[in-house]
Amino acid sequence: MSENERKTKTISADELDRQKQFSQKVSSVISARYDEKPKACVITYGCQQNLADSEKIKGMLDLMGYDFTDNRLEAKLIIFNTCAVREHAEDRVFGNVGSLKKYKRENPDVVIALCGCMMQQKHIADKIKQSYPFVDLVFGTHVVHCLPELLYRALTGRKRVFEIPDMDGAIAEGIPVKRDDDSKAWLPIMYGCNNFCTYCIVPYVRGRERSRSEEDILKEFKELVSQGYKEITLLGQNVNSYGKDLIPHVSFSQLLRDLNALDGDFRIRFMTSHPKDCTKELIETMASCDKVAQHLHLPFQSGSNRILKAINRHYTREQYLDLINYAKSLMGDELSITSDIIVGFPGETYEDFKQTLSLVEEVKATSLFTFIYSPRKGTPAAEMPDPIPAEEKSKWFKELTDLQEKISASQMALHKGRTYKCYVYGKGKLGDNYIAARNDGNLIIEFEGDESLIGTFQTIKVIEPLTFVMRGELVKEKQI
Repeated sequence: MSENERKTKTISADELDRQKQFSQKVSSVISARYDEKPKACVITYGCQQNLADSEKIKGMLDLMGYDFTDNRLEAKLIIFNTCAVREHAEDRVFGNVGSLKKYKRENPDVVIALCGCMMQQKHIADKIKQSYPFVDLVFGTHVVHCLPELLYRALTGRKRVFEIPDMDGAIAEGIPVKRDDDSKAWLPIMYGCNNFCTYCIVPYVRGRERSRSEEDILKEFKELVSQGYKEITLLGQNVNSYGKDLIPHVSFSQLLRDLNALDGDFRIRFMTSHPKDCTKELIETMASCDKVAQHLHLPFQSGSNRILKAINRHYTREQYLDLINYAKSLMGDELSITSDIIVGFPGETYEDFKQTLSLVEEVKATSLFTFIYSPRKGTPAAEMPDPIPAEEKSKWFKELTDLQEKISASQMALHKGRTYKCYVYGKGKLGDNYIAARNDGNLIIEFEGDESLIGTFQTIKVIEPLTFVMRGELVKEKQI
């Protein structure tokens, strides 16, 4: 494969300029159609990458002249940014879209649009076309940057617009972003996935891995720091693969080191990591970079090597533990580990599941994101025999969550009496006068304090560890 063939494709400046022209056309249309600025409601399902995509969608809509609302029944444009990872998320989308049928009938000028991972699946798009005739616009994951043109067609044409090209993804730089949060920011560094785990639909709907250039990432990161963001999370389906498609090659570890060297007081987080690509170099980088959070989200999915092979994960239980133990040896109790687990993968036996329980006991994660297997049409696992009944899988699931709850409580107890530099990000839930902060290991500490501290780093002492949150007290009120 030649260097030119390996280089990540980017959307041309001419195409981006063309979309800006369509933004102006949309602005003219809605100015003529409405007496006051119309409102858009963007509803997001799924992962942080979807949240980041929605911020770009809002950025483009803002440029076109829309205001925003969380109430879909006062919006002139309703966009559902969908998730295809689990069946439950898809069912919620269908239910919420269906509930708008009456609203659309009473307000025919309202535009209803669907985008995101669900829409990149042909059988889903066909269902929308046939069973939801009041949906005006459907577009896939690879054409988000074309929203101005697509919306213009939906506003001015007589036909419904469906734009779901079967294509390789490309990088679109320079899209405006309207961020949802003043205290933290998402920063995508790559898109897509090459791993093809047998249960996962993501590579089919997000495409193959493609990395943003380090230059563009550094530029956006510096802008975020200058705007006052102090917690910035780097996003990718598999951040450990960052840069493999770039020429010259830049590793994820190198990117972290270069970001860490930038001026400013900020904290870098990242997700998600794949164990097969997680290197000891990355762990050493985490341990040595003072601005990189010592929080490692490293999904292991199963503790059974037989199931890991069936899932196509390309690592073993032993290799996973070797990484975790190495990370603990460098970062000790300061390291926070979180992970994902699938319960009831096709062909999994209770003996396999017990190996997952034993791995959970060895890893001692701060918290786990646990799911009962959900078949995804188009994936190899959906065609595998799955003899274990749902009721049995639910029992296993409860056994796992009960175990992890005990482990989480014991892990939280280790922090009693310790002090941490924490980023104060919002109001707390322990009481009306509590505000919430997050330490380096992504643990939440709530303390009594003034809301003026939100958006600053503060030193907090842990007074009482609870199951999923800790109660603390402010050591000093000086803003850091």
